Amino acid sequence: MNKEKIWEEYIKPAKIFGNLYFIGIRAVGIHLIDTGDGLIIIDAGYRESLHIIVNNIWELGFKPSDIKYIVISHAHNDHMDCVRELVAMTGAKTFIGKDDVPLLKGELYRDCPIRSFEPDVLLSDGDIISLGNTRIRCVATPGHTDGTMSFFFDVTDKAKTYRAGMFGGVGTNTLKRDFMEKHNLPFENRQKFIESIKRLKKEKVELFLGNHLENNKTEQKLKMLETSTENPFIINSQNEWNAFLDERLYRITTIIDNNE
Repeated sequence: MNKEKIWEEYIKPAKIFGNLYFIGIRAVGIHLIDTGDGLIIIDAGYRESLHIIVNNIWELGFKPSDIKYIVISHAHNDHMDCVRELVAMTGAKTFIGKDDVPLLKGELYRDCPIRSFEPDVLLSDGDIISLGNTRIRCVATPGHTDGTMSFFFDVTDKAKTYRAGMFGGVGTNTLKRDFMEKHNLPFENRQKFIESIKRLKKEKVELFLGNHLENNKTEQKLKMLETSTENPFIINSQNEWNAFLDERLYRITTIIDNNE
């Protein structure tokens, strides 16, 4: 993200389906769920983009003060850099995977500062985050970070309900030899990543959400929503989800085979 041209990060916020909305920026996917009893935000973005995120919430007709939960997929700055500011504004409760606490505390990536926050809830595999009409099932998917969490929940519009799914940490950048040796990370993280992918292949996903926009072509689909009679986030979603997981499996296997 070019922080000197932060305005280039703006994407018009939009309803994806039912009570699920996109409020993010080009650098990272940020999603909002209207539970009827308050708002849930999944990931939070960079602090430099805070004003964009807050404006997007207003633009959709919601109030930032109605944010009750901020759920973080993993402890990297692009997903949580402005959590502190959002909590100060809203008093929202924060959630993150318990195994990312060492990363939050600065015990890893020593020369790569993490902008920490104090989590209210430490998530374990299988935990349910419940608010209003929404129940988010949290699935531990370590690899990208130790505490990466993936999320699955239903979204409803009138009589139609679809199962949304998000892989919480898809990057293989933290699994390359140079990065792992620099930060003294165990190479077993690669196998954990592979096992996480295999586990996610078993999930039913009728609405594929991107942790980053390129994962599911978020920006292109948002534009298609303006004119399409069919929802591009839902059409062929299970196949798209499986194909994306296959691509990530191929990517990590190539890294291992080439000793990268």
